[in-house]
Amino acid sequence: MYETIKYQVSENIGYVTINRPKAMNALNGQVLDELYAAFTEAAADEQVKAVILTGEGKAFVAGADIAQMNQLDAIEGRALIAKGHKVMNYMESIEKPFIAAVNGFALGGGCELAMACDIRIASEKAKFGQPEVNLGIIPGFGGTQRLPRLVGKGMAKYMIMTAEMIGAEEACRIGLVEKVVAPEELIPACEKLAQTIMSKAPIAIGIAKTTINNGYDLDMRAASALEIEAFASTFASQDKTEGMTAFLEKKEAKFQNK
Repeated sequence: MYETIKYQVSENIGYVTINRPKAMNALNGQVLDELYAAFTEAAADEQVKAVILTGEGKAFVAGADIAQMNQLDAIEGRALIAKGHKVMNYMESIEKPFIAAVNGFALGGGCELAMACDIRIASEKAKFGQPEVNLGIIPGFGGTQRLPRLVGKGMAKYMIMTAEMIGAEEACRIGLVEKVVAPEELIPACEKLAQTIMSKAPIAIGIAKTTINNGYDLDMRAASALEIEAFASTFASQDKTEGMTAFLEKKEAKFQNK
């Protein structure tokens, strides 16, 4: 079904692997289309509770496909970038958690794809950067917007304006990734994280993700109002009754969708 990615489901985890190792998993129109299709499939599959996204070979995603982009005019370039935004915005709209397993180079569009995930775990070999100004362009898959939200405006400007590539430890220090592990521990660490999240109330996990994303850019008063309504909605779920009853009875909760 897919030519540029691999998708499989195991033990309630959807594994999406970008599979263009000879091109360092560079993003082109086909990859973006197939990522959107795989994410749509994962969103609709009740068996999938979390998604792990990674790359085949030495790279997570080393950037957009420059050979393709070099042939595009402004109108065609806008269409490609809009397609990338569609994919990454969709990732954020899905209530299921997305975990980026950053195995190697995450540059340009690769860094932006990782930033669209909810949590990023990096191999010690991972490298991050937004090198677009070297090519006469700017980040276009959300980098000018998600990067400052993660690392702050000053650091985002530094990374984008210098095109400097940073290692995994520095990425963790500035808040671009949440954890750094040895290469051989990357997928197991992401699976352990997914399993931990999946052991919690699934309705609450989805509502928490949505509330964080939707409230991030609001002023505190509006964000607080959003949280009040989101919190109240969890009281209408069976998971709330199960979780609180189990806590009071000192037993393990058995949530509906586990």
